[in-house]
Amino acid sequence: MRLPSLRLTLGLAAALLAAPLTSTAQTTADSLAIRKLYDEALAHGQSYDNLRYLTGQIGGRLSGSAQAEQAVQWGKLVMEKMGLDRVYLQEVMVPHWVRGAREKAQVKGSKGKGLTLNVCALGGSVGTNGKLKAQVIEVHSLKELAALPAEKVKGKLVFFNRPMNPLYVETGRAYGEAGDQRRSGAAEAAKRGAVGALVRSLSLAHDDFPHTGAMRYEDNVTKVPAAALSTNGADELSQLLKADPNLTVELEMSCQQLPETKSYNVVGEIKGSKYPEEIISVGGHLDSWDLGQGAHDDGTGCTQSMEVLRLLKATGLRPERTVRAVLFMNEENGVRGGTKYAELAKAAGEKHLAAMESDGGGFTPRGFSIEADPAVVRKIQTWQPLFRPYGSGEFVAGHSGTDIEPLKEQVKALIGYQCDSQRYFDIHHTAADTFDKVNRRELELGGASMAALIYLISKYGL
Repeated sequence: MRLPSLRLTLGLAAALLAAPLTSTAQTTADSLAIRKLYDEALAHGQSYDNLRYLTGQIGGRLSGSAQAEQAVQWGKLVMEKMGLDRVYLQEVMVPHWVRGAREKAQVKGSKGKGLTLNVCALGGSVGTNGKLKAQVIEVHSLKELAALPAEKVKGKLVFFNRPMNPLYVETGRAYGEAGDQRRSGAAEAAKRGAVGALVRSLSLAHDDFPHTGAMRYEDNVTKVPAAALSTNGADELSQLLKADPNLTVELEMSCQQLPETKSYNVVGEIKGSKYPEEIISVGGHLDSWDLGQGAHDDGTGCTQSMEVLRLLKATGLRPERTVRAVLFMNEENGVRGGTKYAELAKAAGEKHLAAMESDGGGFTPRGFSIEADPAVVRKIQTWQPLFRPYGSGEFVAGHSGTDIEPLKEQVKALIGYQCDSQRYFDIHHTAADTFDKVNRRELELGGASMAALIYLISKYGL
């Protein structure tokens, strides 16, 4: 049922007044100010249209690419048009890895049967220098690999086939636990004499999309190629190995690491009206992997962060503390942008009150995770009733974001915007991460939730 905005606003205010209050910050004035932010976002929000341009006209934005440079100039122009107090770039050197031609993988059975696998190189992998053909040994953990006799691994492709745990409601937990095989699988395989690594994609979905993502090598360990298999492909290969343990896989990848190149963080800010020396940062990462359009990861976080500033201006809610939107470069394969931002802040002697990050997709808002001293966490949690009418009232202690992590010793609170996570890892780091997977209302509600919390921090401090 559709209700007039005024009736809804008064109803929300009445509900908040009737609720038990644990802080003087939870006032009628605050509930009405927050309603203004949500009204503006839902009626005139620009996150979705900005994301349409970023994904459709620029596309995937891997660090060092021409598309990443285009995205920098786009982000700067969008914030300049907002009429902010300041918009500027922060120079940062970033890795420049290129995928090259589309990867190929074929299963060659000893009985003459073959199968094409859907694969993609993991970010940072070396290429195969032509075709690499080897037998395969399947393991389900780094520990299992370490326990194998060296002769069983030498000269083979190690196939890491541990799925994400489907029993966790919070999918990020499952992703984190399964991620060691992607990050370290190739290095650990090489230590045992393997010639490469195949890694089951980090996804709970069963489909044909391989998921890329960063992997790392170790000094003084041979660099061997590493590729991700789609979950369907991983299941098929596992079944084939049971029937034919001597089968081989032929892998072809032309990726390579080029010299580092210059790029930028993009920063826009509104000066605080009372305490301009106290800074609240909000951001997402502008780079993305190259397979898709980088929509949910993390175009949504970038457009929501810029929208925070626009919402504050459009509603006339001038923040008392300085609010910055930061589009970080190189989160995916280096975190150079987040590290540089923290370094420059420390060198300038800036006083950062809080930093917020949106890097979990643009799905339905749920709330925020907070890294801070217990007293600060409790203070932020007193504002929960103001967010419950909008479905974003879950305020929990927990990890808040990769790009803001380097600021940890310089701020009172790191805050992660949290949205529904059930669909995120279906498309994360794949060719399926495209604009059509984003819902306008979910995205705009998220930006409003972020703006509302930043408004309260800017008004009351921490």
